[in-house]
Amino acid sequence: MSTTTVPTTGAGLEGVVAGESEICYIDGYEGVLSYRGYNIHTLADHATFEEVIWLLWKGALPKQAELKQLKTDLHAHAAIPEQVQQFLADNLNAGPMDVLRTAVSMLSLYDPQAKDMSPEANQQKATKLMAQTSTIVSTFGRMRTEQPIVQPDASLSFAGNFLYCLTGKKPDHVMEHTFDVALILHADHELNASTFAARVTAATLSDIYSAVTSAIGALKGPLHGGANEDVIKMLLEVGTADKAVERVHEMLAAKRKIPGFGHRVYRTEDPRATHLRHMSEALGKSTGHEDLYLMSRRVEDVIKSEKKLNPNVDFYSASTYYSLGIPIDLFTPIFAVSRMSGWTAHVLEQYHNNRLIRPRAEYKGNADGMRWIPMNER
Repeated sequence: MSTTTVPTTGAGLEGVVAGESEICYIDGYEGVLSYRGYNIHTLADHATFEEVIWLLWKGALPKQAELKQLKTDLHAHAAIPEQVQQFLADNLNAGPMDVLRTAVSMLSLYDPQAKDMSPEANQQKATKLMAQTSTIVSTFGRMRTEQPIVQPDASLSFAGNFLYCLTGKKPDHVMEHTFDVALILHADHELNASTFAARVTAATLSDIYSAVTSAIGALKGPLHGGANEDVIKMLLEVGTADKAVERVHEMLAAKRKIPGFGHRVYRTEDPRATHLRHMSEALGKSTGHEDLYLMSRRVEDVIKSEKKLNPNVDFYSASTYYSLGIPIDLFTPIFAVSRMSGWTAHVLEQYHNNRLIRPRAEYKGNADGMRWIPMNER
């Protein structure tokens, strides 16, 4: 009998290269993250989120006219179909990620280009998804608290408009800039679980709405999204830095995972956490939530000392988002608002040079040739 040798893989495909991409580069040992060759620190210091969206999609920074057109298009496509808005109104008690997953899938039903797989149509759909995902999250946030829906302001940035449409108040410069940088930091992260799910779906030549719905489904899982929700809940529950340290010691003694620490890829500090730490401190001082930052620093010191683990992107994003006035259960949907830029970039790249993603499994069951057992002998 002939046999086919299948390379042995680690659990969870750890360390396995599953495809080629020009979008995102990570060096987990050196703590490097870059989009299209631009280091994340460079982008966080100089770019706007709209520039990063264009960069991820097109492979180069936008010229002034291109950036202006992108902003115009995002604003023009921000409105969601009435049927989707009614779905939000009918499910105000549902979990935000469940609502987002279903609402994004529904968008395809009301897009006249839904079945058009041309590059031009898919680019247009990517723009709609960027704009409308933000609207879905902010609209749902307003509806469930019985507040009137806020229409976006064309003079505001993508980040500013999200905060405005969610809270009903135009953010000050510090808040708008902080959220803008947070969106940049979360925009893409190579073949994480949700992005890989999107590419697998796209590789079947299913539509872009199906692909990003797959991504949202993956992000909904607690091992991928939601750690920052657990972080802020812990900080708010303990209330003081001393109690936070006490809680961490209790969790370590019980061998429980501390949310917001460690990463599958990084063996040094997550470069995104570097920026979020500073943002948490600055925003905490300006909004009266410096205690959350100080608690976070104490927790970080303990975990570094006792477990040699660094904070990941979720740890300081928790206090940052809370200081921005964002409801805790919207933290993960906001991750999706940002990551939609990366998801759509990967889907467009998959379509451009597509091959069906069909890996093999290392079989661990019984060998071939089992004898059939008649019913009366079982």
